[in-house]
Amino acid sequence: MRTHTKKLKDWVQDAAREQIRRKARRQEKAGFFEREGGIGWRRKLWESYDAGQAWIVVTLVGSAIGLNAAFLNIVTEWLSDIKLGHCTTAFYLNESFCCWGAENGCPEWKRWSSFWFLNYIFYIIFAAIFAITAGVLVKAFAPYAAGSGISEIKCIIAGFVMKGFLGAWTLLIKSIALPLAIASGLSVGKEGPSVHYAVCTGNVISRFFNKYRRNAAKTREILSASAAAGVAVAFGSPIGGVLFSLEEMSNYFPLKTMWRSYFCALVATAVLAAMNPFRTGQLVMFQVKYDRDWHFFEILFYLIIGVFGGLYGAFVIKWNLRAQAFRKKYLTKYPILEATVLAVVTAIICYPNMFLRIDMTESMEILFLECEGGHDYDELCDRKNRWRMIFSLAIATIVRTLLVIISYGCKVPAGIFVPSMAIGASFGRMVGIFVQYLHESFPTSAFFAGCQPDVPCITPGTYAFLGAAAALSGIMHITVSVVVIMFELTGALTYILPTMIVVGVTKAVGERFGKGGIADRAIWFNGFPFLDNKEEHTFGVPVSQVMTSNVVALPAAGLEIRAIERIMAENKFQGYPVVDDVTSKILIGYVGRTELRYAIDRAKREQMAPGHAKCYFTSTSASTTTPSSSMPSVTFDTMAATSAQLNVDMSRFMDPTPLSVHPRLPLETVMELFKKMGPRVILIEYRGRLTGLVTVKDCLKYQFKVEAQENPRDDRTLNEGQERVWSVMHQVAVWFDVRLNELRRRLGIGSGPGIQLHSPISQTSSMDRGQHSAEDERPSIELEDRPRGRRGPDHVEVR
Repeated sequence: MRTHTKKLKDWVQDAAREQIRRKARRQEKAGFFEREGGIGWRRKLWESYDAGQAWIVVTLVGSAIGLNAAFLNIVTEWLSDIKLGHCTTAFYLNESFCCWGAENGCPEWKRWSSFWFLNYIFYIIFAAIFAITAGVLVKAFAPYAAGSGISEIKCIIAGFVMKGFLGAWTLLIKSIALPLAIASGLSVGKEGPSVHYAVCTGNVISRFFNKYRRNAAKTREILSASAAAGVAVAFGSPIGGVLFSLEEMSNYFPLKTMWRSYFCALVATAVLAAMNPFRTGQLVMFQVKYDRDWHFFEILFYLIIGVFGGLYGAFVIKWNLRAQAFRKKYLTKYPILEATVLAVVTAIICYPNMFLRIDMTESMEILFLECEGGHDYDELCDRKNRWRMIFSLAIATIVRTLLVIISYGCKVPAGIFVPSMAIGASFGRMVGIFVQYLHESFPTSAFFAGCQPDVPCITPGTYAFLGAAAALSGIMHITVSVVVIMFELTGALTYILPTMIVVGVTKAVGERFGKGGIADRAIWFNGFPFLDNKEEHTFGVPVSQVMTSNVVALPAAGLEIRAIERIMAENKFQGYPVVDDVTSKILIGYVGRTELRYAIDRAKREQMAPGHAKCYFTSTSASTTTPSSSMPSVTFDTMAATSAQLNVDMSRFMDPTPLSVHPRLPLETVMELFKKMGPRVILIEYRGRLTGLVTVKDCLKYQFKVEAQENPRDDRTLNEGQERVWSVMHQVAVWFDVRLNELRRRLGIGSGPGIQLHSPISQTSSMDRGQHSAEDERPSIELEDRPRGRRGPDHVEVR
């Protein structure tokens, strides 16, 4: 079983350490002047390097992200096209490069067969192979590479630690498996995972620099900048990437971080443009230009598109979370089989529809285009096929929505940005074609009085563009960054106002059904200790009602090393308050578990301190409580050390000024302190005496309790429905297994192990949820006392 470390970084402590580091450098510089009388060129060069490390790091990170994005674009396009055919002149070319300059195919690009049904079979086989490969890579080498990663990255930037989530293996497997997952035809996108591999790149590169390896707060700046660069290369939108990082990813975004994010996104986008993966000068495939203006009567239809975006987001978020709950409850043991079956089912359903058959980015490129200019895909602009196109686009919208609900969250790299945009584009183009039909049917109507004669009045491609913006805003609940991203995609200043109208309506409708986008709901779903800035609460209670009163505290003087080790072995707390004595509980300071462990190990190693050596957290107590010995207390700077030294000074490892508040301080204010300052723990003291402590988890437990009381829910009906669905899936699997074994016997291959699906509900304790959690290797946190009514069916305990 893979183990995961889950704790919170203390940004207050990291900031204090950075101040100490800067102070030490200033003192060292002052001493250097006294010794040398001046600064030589080597010293100046070193100081310049130290001051410019941040810019070196963001330049390297941006360059690496741009190169990786170009590689992924090229590989994804080739894998997506290889399902449909191959290039006879060069097998490694995709269809657009093979037929360069041709509008509707070329003789050099051959289908796999001249028979439609055989092409259908090849399409399904390739989809299954790609999905199996991606699933095996993720399960065997990097389980954290599955999914989008945006919700986890939000928590990491806020201080949540997940060992390995941003590691080199995750970066490698995500970069390899992502094109395979996209090419398999699953209704998932690469834009969300682009943020994950970009942040992985920032984390891996920053680890080569001491300033970032030893300071998590500094690393957070690089991670925020990397997230901006990831969105920038995904959409070809550097400013939109910076705004996305500001609006969605980071709780704390000072001006310095914004400037570095801007520079990192600039470098990444410039490298991607230099690589020119599509050989068209476009940074993304669905980039388009509009040279027509819009009319005020079209605002009515823009409002319809905006309402669709809000309803789409609410619908997908609700049912995707239920699908995720079903997946965690029943499908945790079958990640590869699940991804393969989803890919095969998607291929079977999507191939007959011309808008579902092709890659989603390619479909958006087609739907965004104007009809004039010789661009026509399967007679999309033909008036005779108008109603057939409306029907086909409606089917594509409905089917893709259902596929997104069941596909997003499976154990392959999977994003939801582009699938949502493709759904919005399908709906928007459908509305645009219908409006165009109305205008041509009633050209003299007063409603269309703003149209000029003999000039195309309605541009259906702009409706597709606005539909994509609405769906993206609806699923993520972001506004400003969507407007800027769509503007940078089109370069159309005239369409900024319609985009703002659509996104504003989408936001208003979406907020009626719940706060936060799918990334925020995924954080709640997984139980991560994250306080969202978007939520506002009015509890009306003091922090004393939420705090932990039974606190394990360490006395400032006289506690033996073996006693401290016994206390640490009995619990997994991340730190301990230090009090004057256990009776008075006068607060002295706070010491973290990591610092305490390091101090004890170093005392044993360097001072040969025995287990009965006494520890002192204040230098004054160390000198006053050892009257029987004239020997000074042991510090780690002491050169001479013997086993007879029985006093260990740990004052340098204790924080003498921990963040503490009064017991009557409102809980809302304490939550704001956690959001803005990011401490690991806040101590509660009354007239100098320690009365308790509070953590983010304590705040969240109380929040869940209040929400469960305000919105009671009964999950029995939902659980019964899930069990019925699982029963049907089990029967289908058994039927398929029997037929497969019959086929094996007839062919003389021999019988294999077969497909065995087991329900965790009907099984014995050997198949309990604890084992499901062990297989699931995705991070989750159990918050004690979290009311069952608010857990939802998706909650997973990690033991």
